[in-house]
Amino acid sequence: MSVNGVTGASDVYSAYTTQSKSTETKTENTASDKKTTESAGAVYEPSKEDKVTASKKTYKPDTNMVAKLKADAEARTAQLQSLVEKMLTKQGQTYGKANDIWSILSSGNFTVDPATKAQAQADIAEDGYWGVSQTSQRILDFATALTGGDPDKIEEMRAAFQKGFKQAEKTWGGQLPDISQRTYDAVMKGFDDMAAASKTEE
Repeated sequence: MSVNGVTGASDVYSAYTTQSKSTETKTENTASDKKTTESAGAVYEPSKEDKVTASKKTYKPDTNMVAKLKADAEARTAQLQSLVEKMLTKQGQTYGKANDIWSILSSGNFTVDPATKAQAQADIAEDGYWGVSQTSQRILDFATALTGGDPDKIEEMRAAFQKGFKQAEKTWGGQLPDISQRTYDAVMKGFDDMAAASKTEE
């Protein structure tokens, strides 16, 4: 056997070994890539879940808005009550509790001086604080602030409003004035609009 034959065999063996290692390396790389892809897929799935969770809206009461609306309503109610008290006191009428004031007003057994009448007319005008537009909007804003805008609570808020309206009629001693009836209708329409809007969003 010649030296060249041995050398040639060695070269062939060396080439075969290199090729074999190269194939093994490629196989390992392919397996590694596959693992990486699988790992990436495993990471991708939770991100999908996170996205779904993030899109689910949570509703929280707006306590700042509720407090602001309550404080405003209490201040304006006290102002109105004071106005009525002064008017009744001038006429020598006596009253005990606040409810008695509304009973006297509903009876109509009183006279109104020009200044009080002007103030009352301004307050119940279309754009006045106690007018239909502003009063109904405050009630709807209060309901929205209490529920955080949760559409599932619309009917609950509607029922609470209806209950409050009936209590007001009881305190008044019968059917409330026309402005109150129109305010009631405006609030009910507002709840209807909110319900319709929530269905459209769904």
